[in-house]
Amino acid sequence: MRNTSNKPEVVFKVGAVRASIFRNTITQQGREVTLPKVVLEVRYKNKAGEWQSTNSFSLNELPKAILALEKAYDYLTMPKDPSGSPLPDEPRSTPFTASPSESSSEDRSGNPAPSPDSPGFRTRVLGQW
Repeated sequence: MRNTSNKPEVVFKVGAVRASIFRNTITQQGREVTLPKVVLEVRYKNKAGEWQSTNSFSLNELPKAILALEKAYDYLTMPKDPSGSPLPDEPRSTPFTASPSESSSEDRSGNPAPSPDSPGFRTRVLGQW
């Protein structure tokens, strides 16, 4: 497998978490096939002030990683026209969208589940952005 470029096609950043999309070309049954690959990492500065990367995530970074991966997934699955430009928005489901039968207004403890419209939702559920 070889990377067609050393630079990512696109990078989705959420805080220090980054989801970078690369296109790798492989030969399969005599044909070259281009496959998207997503690299997920956290960027930080070490004690010497140099930028480093890790694929180990803290509890606070997990929601950010999920959001960055959702953005990468949406980008990769977004319908495109023949030129590669995204088509206008149209409703579609993602694997992270609960069906009406799966959604609940209570959490596992029986407490009311927070709504995305409720004050403080991002802080309580998704962490501080």
